[in-house]
Amino acid sequence: MASAVLFDNVSKHFAEVVAVDGVDLTIEDGEFFSMLGPSGSGKTTCLRMIAGFERPTSGRLLLRGTDVSGLPPYDRDVNTVFQDYALFPHMTVAENVGYGLMVRKVGQAERRNRVDEALALVHLETLGNRRPAQLSGGQRQRVALARALVNRPSVLLLDEPLGALDLKLRQEMQIELKALQREVGITFIYVTHDQEEALTMSDRLAVFNHGRVEQIGTPADVYESPRNAFVAGFVGVSNVVESAMAARLRGAPEPFTVRPEKITLSDRTVEPPDGTVSVEGTVIEATYLGMYSRYRVDVDGAVLLVASQNLDVDHSEVGAIRGKRVRLFWSERSCRPLAEAADDEKGPRPLTRLGS
Repeated sequence: MASAVLFDNVSKHFAEVVAVDGVDLTIEDGEFFSMLGPSGSGKTTCLRMIAGFERPTSGRLLLRGTDVSGLPPYDRDVNTVFQDYALFPHMTVAENVGYGLMVRKVGQAERRNRVDEALALVHLETLGNRRPAQLSGGQRQRVALARALVNRPSVLLLDEPLGALDLKLRQEMQIELKALQREVGITFIYVTHDQEEALTMSDRLAVFNHGRVEQIGTPADVYESPRNAFVAGFVGVSNVVESAMAARLRGAPEPFTVRPEKITLSDRTVEPPDGTVSVEGTVIEATYLGMYSRYRVDVDGAVLLVASQNLDVDHSEVGAIRGKRVRLFWSERSCRPLAEAADDEKGPRPLTRLGS
């Protein structure tokens, strides 16, 4: 069976600007796939090319094995959900959801049944007669989802749809969206700059940077084994240990990355277990954040970030460690080699880089 979406060496230029640069990407049928990256990384342009709002400058774009590079949006079996909802204010919820069916001249009885089904999917079955202005932001987002799903597309495109919601509602909607995707079983392609969203919902994700795909994989693969310094710094927070410090700590100059939560901070008298990397430093900042605390530790003029759960520690103890000499250690298994150089000056840099 053909993949839901396939980018075959796709590029998109806007005058002298290369927005997408030779992207090869396969999205399987039924996946929840996220395109993650900073502003200007090319992820939204890729989504717009799938929708048909932009055409590739070069390369091919296939939907279920058919080259659609030159097809207009209305000839593609896809629907899009936008951040601003784009609801008609003068129509009821039910009329908004059924508008696409009406344009396609679907019969009134079938249209009503499909609208009812779509509203039930997003738990708005009792609000069909309301206007968008009478709904909360989360409810309006559900209406936009229902309107997209009622046409039963093979691929649903979501362009940062939760960006206008507050944090708590956004987190709730992340769970709901993933549950909805599993229920309907269609391919969701989700664009976001929020790594928590991508990690929470995705079956797989692609990390974009300057029009290229830096890494593709499951959330665990991308987080635990970042391919390069850009991915390590953009997907979560990581410490990149470069050649000189790497040689000192591990006896080899190959750069590696280690996540802050993998590092144990302890008194200097504690002997690190076998199979660990160990280094001493001075705590220059200690921040109590409720469930965990964050420490910045000076190691020979560089800074290492450590995150530690507050299992038996209160805020006063966290603050008291500032200025003290400590020992840091972490398992050799937590050292993830970087397959590419860690000096990509074009993109966002990881929070911490040790050695040069």
